Amino acid sequence: MRRREFGAGATAALLAATGCGAPEDAGVDDGGVDDSAVEGRGSRPGSPIVLTLLSHYASEPLKSALQSAVDAWNATHRRVKVRTTAVKFTDLLTTYMVRQAAGQGADILHPYCLWTGQLVQAGVLRPAPPEAVRRIRRDFSPAAVTASSVHGTVYGYPTEVQTYALFYNRRLLRAAGYSGPPRTWRELEEAAYRTARRDRHGNTLVQGFGLSRFDDSTVVGQTLALLAARGGSLLTPDGRWTAIDSAAGRDVFDLERRLIDRGASDTGSTLPKAFPSGQVAMAISAGWWTAVLRGLMGRAYRDVGVAPVPGLAAGDRGTLATGFLLGVNSRCRHPEAAWEFLRWLNAVPVPARARGGDNGRGRDGDRGGDSGRQVSVTRMSALQVSVGSMTGRADDMRALLGPGSGSDPNLGPFLDALRYADPEPNGPRAQRVKSLLRKNIETVWTGRRSVDEALRLATRQLNQELGR
Repeated sequence: MRRREFGAGATAALLAATGCGAPEDAGVDDGGVDDSAVEGRGSRPGSPIVLTLLSHYASEPLKSALQSAVDAWNATHRRVKVRTTAVKFTDLLTTYMVRQAAGQGADILHPYCLWTGQLVQAGVLRPAPPEAVRRIRRDFSPAAVTASSVHGTVYGYPTEVQTYALFYNRRLLRAAGYSGPPRTWRELEEAAYRTARRDRHGNTLVQGFGLSRFDDSTVVGQTLALLAARGGSLLTPDGRWTAIDSAAGRDVFDLERRLIDRGASDTGSTLPKAFPSGQVAMAISAGWWTAVLRGLMGRAYRDVGVAPVPGLAAGDRGTLATGFLLGVNSRCRHPEAAWEFLRWLNAVPVPARARGGDNGRGRDGDRGGDSGRQVSVTRMSALQVSVGSMTGRADDMRALLGPGSGSDPNLGPFLDALRYADPEPNGPRAQRVKSLLRKNIETVWTGRRSVDEALRLATRQLNQELGR
């Protein structure tokens, strides 16, 4: 899931502005906590409580961004220390489950919200205390709150939030006679056909609309974003059954199949390489991709635009939101201390500079001229923006990324989508449901099954999982 790379300089600059930088004499070693304190875990008289935090922030710049915040806490709190550990995202869920079963679970967890129901069912996460719930419901977007909850119970502070939108290449659209991005479902399909190009041998030169088979998140994410924009939903309102075999679901599957049949999409292409190379006119992805494209494309990034995923009529809005949360282990021996650290990280506003959203660069890749205006946001909001992401705190995101912030204007549609995006379902079988849905989508793309066959099979398989 983590497919981003950013400049460490911009990360350090924004985090330093929030007071998240480590003091020069911090002597950080594996989380910034002295090993003798870790051994005692607060059991010796006078020794601090040491809380462990397990996340997937195992690579840069995410690793340093989180560690800087933790170092700032450790430098100013004598009674409670925090020690970070990390594993690759692909190992994170298994690590949580295995360590919990062995009685070695971390005190503080940073799971993908898709897994919330599974972790709650397994007794890994504890509910957030009432005062934290009030803050979360008041300060975070509805999609972020729902993604961090199970059956209405909040289990942690939302951290990274990703919404989906339509990326487009201005140059390719202009060459096909368009002055702007498509605003409706019909315009999207027409633009895909008009921008697609093949050579005389039938080889794809430009895809009108890119469909990515990279992983579960790309295959399912782009499809569910289209489904939401079309007015549909993966599950019924009570979450007990799938609603994929609906008019909206059929329209989405039909559209993707038509785009492939008529040469506007090539699922054999590698979208993460083809789009920045100018070989794809449009694609749907999450907000983190803006920073990746800036880094890959340099000055050519000026050709990239972002717009809401088109709906049935102009102005119709719908898309997908995914995210992560920070919560406390049900077996944590010091839950009050853990929740206080999470409040400090996620709910206490501190001064920051509003230039982190584009890594201090203008849209053409050149250095921006000033360091930006000062705003007041949480440490987690500053951390996420410093690495090209967002949180679900809409006020913080408007301050850091909105008009006048000096940030990449392509982030605007992702920020706007916090108001209307549908959260990814997070029931106990959500990960398995997602994997099954991906397989059925790909059978349509490859022609192994018709749309009708794939929808019937997906409905049967997903309902079986949901009923377990």
